[in-house]
Amino acid sequence: MEHDLPLRAAARAIYDNCYPSEEWAPVGFDEAERFRTVHYRQAVGAAQQARAVLGDSAVQPSLFAGTRQA
Repeated sequence: MEHDLPLRAAARAIYDNCYPSEEWAPVGFDEAERFRTVHYRQAVGAAQQARAVLGDSAVQPSLFAGTRQA
């Protein structure tokens, strides 16, 4: 998803908020993205749905906002 930075930023925000600790997802966003985990795919799907509802301008590209520590 490197070509769509706003969508990736939204997916990261959703991932970090829905899976805030290792109790919810065993890996952070970057590793989940690399391995295309189910948690990552769910976050991307939610970001795509949010963009469809809110419009492209509602998603701001802040890739490193809200990163969690592994």
